[in-house]
Amino acid sequence: MKYLYNYIYQIFLSWNISSDMANLLCLSLLFLASILFIILVDYIIRKIILGTFSKLAAKSKTNFDDIMVTNRVPRNIAHLIPFLLAYNFIPSLFFNYPYWQILSKKTISVVGIMLTIIGLRSVLNSMKAYFKTLIYLKDKPVDSYIQVFMIFVWLTGIFATVAIISGISFWEFIAGLGTISAIIILVFRDTILGFVASIQVSINDMVRIGDWITFEKFGADGDVVEINLATVKVQNFDNTITTIPTYALISDSFKNWRGMDESKGRRIKRSLNIRMESVKNLSQEDILQMSKIQLISDYILQRSQDINTYNENQTIDKSLLINGRNLTNIGVFRKYMETFIEQHSAINKDMMIMVRQLQPTAQGLPIEIYAFSSDKRWKNYEFIIADIFDHMIASVNDFDLKIAESPLFPVTKK
Repeated sequence: MKYLYNYIYQIFLSWNISSDMANLLCLSLLFLASILFIILVDYIIRKIILGTFSKLAAKSKTNFDDIMVTNRVPRNIAHLIPFLLAYNFIPSLFFNYPYWQILSKKTISVVGIMLTIIGLRSVLNSMKAYFKTLIYLKDKPVDSYIQVFMIFVWLTGIFATVAIISGISFWEFIAGLGTISAIIILVFRDTILGFVASIQVSINDMVRIGDWITFEKFGADGDVVEINLATVKVQNFDNTITTIPTYALISDSFKNWRGMDESKGRRIKRSLNIRMESVKNLSQEDILQMSKIQLISDYILQRSQDINTYNENQTIDKSLLINGRNLTNIGVFRKYMETFIEQHSAINKDMMIMVRQLQPTAQGLPIEIYAFSSDKRWKNYEFIIADIFDHMIASVNDFDLKIAESPLFPVTKK
């Protein structure tokens, strides 16, 4: 480079140009020529690498190389040789100017750090996109881990840049950071908590992308669409997006409906309040009337016969209905609803089916339906519940029962 510089310098002097002006023109001309040469080399190498990589990607069976092309990995790799040329040629132009030589080296080094960060980011983004195409990683918080690596890359790049500009050794600069570690921890508190939470969420398999979760504290009720280092995004059923801090998944309580999705049925657990004053023992006339209900006619006749046999054997005085054993309208109604649900086409017969009484309250005696629908889709699930309770409400009067209601105004008995 010195030989070329002196050769051009002598040409300018032969043109009767002053020494200072000849130095400036020579330096400017070589600097401009170096920049143009580096740009040309970068263009040629980029074309060669992109063309070669595109051909290999077209022939390969995996889509990882296609993703790398989309994220400009080959383009960023192509900048490596031009950078090395710039680092070796440009500072040598300033051999007569030590200050500019050092400054140019530092500037090119900082540019090299930025190119390295951009290259690593494109590789990590390619890995993230590829991992999401794998079935066994599709629902894992890949974004969190990629973001952690990117944070380390950016921090290393920033520290290296500061070390180069200040002229301090990189390791000496890192050692000096120990004195401000408390400030660093404070600044990156959420990031550190999010990283720890992401690891625990992944290891314990608490949440996956696509899970339906309910998080009342944050008003979230919908599907998890993204898990990253700092936040979890939930798309609610009204299509709004709720953002939850990642560390809240391990510090607070939430409901994950994945177990229901993976099971064979969705639970139905709902009750109807009966007015307790309408509950009664059944007379023979009542039994005869209810035995016409085909769904439980065999049950009523068999049960009634068993009760009569018991009362006769025990010589029970049936002049009063309360004596001995009796069928009750509430008991027959429970049996009817249980039989009705057992024969319902939308109910999973392999899971628990139960109609039970709950603790009586001021609002009446709750009769609860406990079963599982075969169809777990929300709309169909609600339709099944409505179908069961439509029938339940309409059937109450056939058993001389009344539904408990809270009147808006006091009811005057006549």
